[in-house]
Amino acid sequence: MASNKIVLASAQQPIKAELSVLTMSDEQITNHIYATHVHADDDNFDEDSLFAIVENILKRATIVADNGIHGHPENIDEKAPKVGFTPPLCTLKHLSSLQPIKAELSVLTMSDEQITNHIYATHVHADDDNFDEDSLFAIVENILERATIGIHGHPENIDEKAPKVGFTPPLCTLKHLSSLMTCKSPGEEFAHKTTMSILNNLSNYSWDSKAVLTLAAFAMEYGEFWLLTQLHPSDQLAKPIGILKRVPTILSRPGLQKHKKAMVELNNLVKVTLEVIQCMFELEKLSIYGTKDVPALSIAMDRTPIDVYWAIITIAACMTQMCCIINDENRTQDLSPFAQKINHTLNLLRMQMTLCRQQIEIIEAYRKLSKLLRTPTEIMEVFKALIFGKDNVQPLIDGSTNKVVNIDVLKKKNVFFFISALDITIDDILILKPIYDGIRKEDQYKIVWIPIVEQWTDELQKKFEMLRSKMPWYVVQYFSPIVGIKFIKEEWNFKNKPILVVMNRQGKVEHPNALHMIRVWGMKAFPFTTMFEETLTNRVDGIGSIWFDIHPDVSNWIKQEKYIFFYGGKDNEWIQQFNKKAATLANDPLMKDTKISIELFCVGKGSRGEDDPNILGHFWNRIESFFFSKNHKKTEQDIVTQEIQKLLSYKTEIGWAVLSKGSRLVVSGNGTTMLKVLEEFDKKKELVREVGFEICFKNHHEKIIQTGRRCCRVDIPMNAGKVPEHIKCPECPRIMETYISYKCCHIDGPMNALH
Repeated sequence: MASNKIVLASAQQPIKAELSVLTMSDEQITNHIYATHVHADDDNFDEDSLFAIVENILKRATIVADNGIHGHPENIDEKAPKVGFTPPLCTLKHLSSLQPIKAELSVLTMSDEQITNHIYATHVHADDDNFDEDSLFAIVENILERATIGIHGHPENIDEKAPKVGFTPPLCTLKHLSSLMTCKSPGEEFAHKTTMSILNNLSNYSWDSKAVLTLAAFAMEYGEFWLLTQLHPSDQLAKPIGILKRVPTILSRPGLQKHKKAMVELNNLVKVTLEVIQCMFELEKLSIYGTKDVPALSIAMDRTPIDVYWAIITIAACMTQMCCIINDENRTQDLSPFAQKINHTLNLLRMQMTLCRQQIEIIEAYRKLSKLLRTPTEIMEVFKALIFGKDNVQPLIDGSTNKVVNIDVLKKKNVFFFISALDITIDDILILKPIYDGIRKEDQYKIVWIPIVEQWTDELQKKFEMLRSKMPWYVVQYFSPIVGIKFIKEEWNFKNKPILVVMNRQGKVEHPNALHMIRVWGMKAFPFTTMFEETLTNRVDGIGSIWFDIHPDVSNWIKQEKYIFFYGGKDNEWIQQFNKKAATLANDPLMKDTKISIELFCVGKGSRGEDDPNILGHFWNRIESFFFSKNHKKTEQDIVTQEIQKLLSYKTEIGWAVLSKGSRLVVSGNGTTMLKVLEEFDKKKELVREVGFEICFKNHHEKIIQTGRRCCRVDIPMNAGKVPEHIKCPECPRIMETYISYKCCHIDGPMNALH
């Protein structure tokens, strides 16, 4: 920011003299100056009174200067102007005699786009890196915060803002800006013209600098006026300056009665404009954060030129009103439309500031949580950093007693954080009930529900209360966006589906989402660590957990180590065909003779053949959860991973079947191949006596799939957890291609998100 840099209008650039002024003859001087003079028509101008005031000022000013330099006071006779003399203040301000051209449109009804088209033509690349706008603004704040007290005379405690040591105000620039604004005619078109003139003169400055320079120019005039009102009665130098500035006229009883309402309105508008520019400066300081992390900052910064325009035009209108009041004119500037615009601007800035602070708080919470979890010490510190803003810690609700409890109940405990949106089902809650019952006797383990809501409403609070009433564990009741939302989404892969984060008493994450292993193994997976999860998923018979307790009959068959055909699909005709062929095989005399017991279980059908969506959903949810548990850290594909991916690929098939021996999976396949194996098995069944049923069935299945493989498709919901970047095909060594598909089941869920 270049100090004192200003681009002046071309008319104000001096023309180079053709001769030396100091060597001109009297005749040459006369020729120059007579061209500027016309017949004097100033009979009513009281030059004696004006000169008397000027004498008083300059004699005292030079004495003050002498006192400062030499310290020798002198006595001065006071010259008195005539009673009722009114100084020609606008003339003394060296105003231009040219009036602005009336604007072709109403300034106050211009759209943002129209304003932008006007002001961007005045702006060039900011070249003001050396300009200390912060120090200038500190001085302006000091002036205006004190000057705006003057009307009512009620002093307030004001913090003094300190500019940087050695700061030099750009005085020439400020004087010029002041001259552009003073003694203009009232009206929005003149205010717009003045604003455009200011913007043209400050084209090389940043938008913030344009605003603060204009406000500083106004503050010099406004602050000086109110300073003179304080010093005028007692200070001998201030008294004649005050007369020249018409202070006595305004402070007289008639003057106060006439202009008090206008002065109050002006003062209030100055305060609002100051706050607008304060907000701009604060936003500028927040720009150290990237707009990617703080989207609200991008929106606010995009509006900065518009906000600067309304700040400057309001300052110009305030200066016009100030001149009208000081000149005791009957015609004044109507400030109400400017007040509406600048208050609207302030409200927008406040709203964006609030959003920026919220988003920054989330970023800071993310950083703090990342640091805490790198070197965990105590779970309470992590919990507070995860949920609450600064100094806003709230108690928990104990679902078992429905009472409010201090968060200290979690101190030195292992905690399972159940994190979800409000679109969870009762089944999502019920899956944790056995876990809660299993750990309630163990005082070292606690469950806490953390509801994730972007924007709370009365309706959502009612839904929260309904869900909370179903939970016997601890609940976070905090009707504000939790500060750790970014961390939860990015580090724990929360995508609106429920997760269960397991954390030990030191605040170390033992599992980022144990809900998958709980769906498969329940309390058998306790204490739900990633290490124990690997043990469970690597067991060869681990897949049997998917169907072990799907039905009481199945549990008994598994205990008896029977062969079981699990089958299902989207085509009822295929299901009937498979059932018929499998039943024929199970009842074959050869099977009976070799003591091979085969049972059939149609997944998704009840005992009477009716559809049973609960069993079907339970079955596929377990397969999906097993897949995520298996892929949590796994990089190499083993036989268990391969088989679980094959099972998952059957979800969209018209038919599929699995043959198991007890809990151990023997073979699985799509409907076409498995039905064909059964249809042709009659030709191979004599081999059962030689190699056994299991080997015979597997070998024939392998032979059939070699004759022609179908495309394999695995559908993985993106919101269910951490999705692997690459998946090997479960039926060949290739990497599967990735596709994106979209699905809507028309059920309630989060419709919008801020993050």
